[in-house]
Amino acid sequence: MSQHIIIKESEQFLERIKCSSDILLISHSNPDGDAIGSVTGLKNFLKSRGINSVIVVPNTYPDYLSFLDEDKEIVVYSLERDRAIELADKADLIIALDFNQLSRVDELEKHVLDSEAFKILIDHHPMPDTETFDLVISDTEVSSTAELLFWLLLSVQKNKGKSEMLSQETAKSLYVGMMTDTNNFSNSVSSGTFMMASILLESGVDKDMLQHLVFGGFSEERMRLLGHMLLNKMVILDRFGAGYITLSLEEQKRYNFSEGDAEGFVNLPLNIKGVNISALFTQKDDHVRVSLRSTNDFSVNRLSRMHFNGGGHERAAGGKLFIPFDQVSDYFESKLEESFDECIKKV
Repeated sequence: MSQHIIIKESEQFLERIKCSSDILLISHSNPDGDAIGSVTGLKNFLKSRGINSVIVVPNTYPDYLSFLDEDKEIVVYSLERDRAIELADKADLIIALDFNQLSRVDELEKHVLDSEAFKILIDHHPMPDTETFDLVISDTEVSSTAELLFWLLLSVQKNKGKSEMLSQETAKSLYVGMMTDTNNFSNSVSSGTFMMASILLESGVDKDMLQHLVFGGFSEERMRLLGHMLLNKMVILDRFGAGYITLSLEEQKRYNFSEGDAEGFVNLPLNIKGVNISALFTQKDDHVRVSLRSTNDFSVNRLSRMHFNGGGHERAAGGKLFIPFDQVSDYFESKLEESFDECIKKV
């Protein structure tokens, strides 16, 4: 990653947090491990330096991440709308983490736009929103926002003349963010990612415990849903080296589905030899959530932008569909065939 960019921008970041009294940390809707790891990691870092901050996310996060919010201090907009709006209104600094466009915070977007607070974006997705934010710290080459934040915080410590390790709570959150966004070091890792992991392990992070909490903390119903998905719902398209899974509202109800239970489902077809493209379609009340992954030169980012109202990384992207759920399979197969050659990355 570009260390000189972090050093330059870390000075602006440090000066801004030092002169702010009401700091609001936000992340995207349907927050995942990188989102929750990043906001709690930054909150813990600020707390270790005597700086108070609050976290607001648009809706609930997966239960398996609750150990990062043991005191239940994260404010969920969908559950505490008035309080979330009040926090946005009075903030003099808003730090957004793990999304590139403000639309990713849903209804919270309006209140962030209305706020006169100084706005900072810290993110690793392509095409960050440089118009809305006063300071953008972006690097698409890092594995996760948690990794980008890790290097930023180390740079801040050097600027303050401090060389001690990050606090245990900060380190734990950042490790979880990095670990989940790389699918336990399977995706988007670089030498810097392993360097980060090494430093955090040296600081005392218990990786075995964190892996158990994150990857072993699911319910019995989730495990039975996983079996059902593999046995009955996974479709393999040999001609494209692709696979996909659909998850309906009825199935979610049958297996007592909780937010986060589908974590990792999109990667399941990629475990099959010859499958390099994977998709997961999850039915919601008013749309279909789309998750896309690839392990070769196929750009799921391009596919998502073209046909699924979304975007993301070249090998990890997402979006939304607004069509009847029973039409999703035919739609995906037709759009994959239509755009397959166009989505192959040209070398």
